[in-house]
Amino acid sequence: MSRSIKSVLLVIHPTRNEALVSAAELTKLFLDKKIDVYATLKISGAQDYTDKSKVDLALVLGGDGTMLRAAELFRGKQLPILGINLGHVGFLAEIERPSLGEIVQVISTGSFEVEERMSLSYKLIRAGSEIESGWALNEVTIERNDHQMIDLFVQIDHRPLSRWWCDAVICATPTGSTAYAYSAGGPVVWPEVDALVLLPLAAHALFSRPMVVDAKSEIVIDLASESADLNADGIRRIKLQTNDQIILTSDKEDVLLAHIKPATFTDRLVAKFKLPVEGWRGE
Repeated sequence: MSRSIKSVLLVIHPTRNEALVSAAELTKLFLDKKIDVYATLKISGAQDYTDKSKVDLALVLGGDGTMLRAAELFRGKQLPILGINLGHVGFLAEIERPSLGEIVQVISTGSFEVEERMSLSYKLIRAGSEIESGWALNEVTIERNDHQMIDLFVQIDHRPLSRWWCDAVICATPTGSTAYAYSAGGPVVWPEVDALVLLPLAAHALFSRPMVVDAKSEIVIDLASESADLNADGIRRIKLQTNDQIILTSDKEDVLLAHIKPATFTDRLVAKFKLPVEGWRGE
């Protein structure tokens, strides 16, 4: 489906000089196409971005961390986010880096593709009242904040599952399955799969394997320790107390990721991990 793009936001990695140089060049190219440009950093010709700025698409110049920042900026606005790889191959940005001219041409004609990615919702219940809520694109982690392991009681769909004395518990979306959860030994979940990954870290328990849970399920974690932290995407961190309850569910609002060139998730895995596919006889 073709989209009409009249304005773009450049979400720029603050410490990568290449991102700043590319942003300056993209701004000129977009203005030549009569497309308004906003930017998260000072760029000649671009307007400063505020919450009230009207933009049709975010163009991210950086890595997956900068993509998460863009998702935060566009929360609730249902606008597509296009990531351009500036070095390390991530799972959210383009696999092959297109030329700046190609980027501008595809965006100006609205001929990019958009996919929906599930997000994760959390609620913090303390003394029977909800005191905090939020969301994550990758994962929500309940983790220790000192040298002591934490005591967690886990329930799924209003039924007890297990009690874990552990370093942390990760609840990840399919998108987040290739982030922190993957590095901790969790499974890779294709983005099209509606599911959540539940993964205890260094648990002192007979049953502590990674689990893939229905996206419609409700995961409830009760904290029996004196303290812990809730960490959402490494962006939002909340201090927890004894008897706090965390409720995790899939969120009603997806994150929209745009792509200039169609690529399967399999291609992304191969590119990210440099998997040996030499000799493949397909087209």
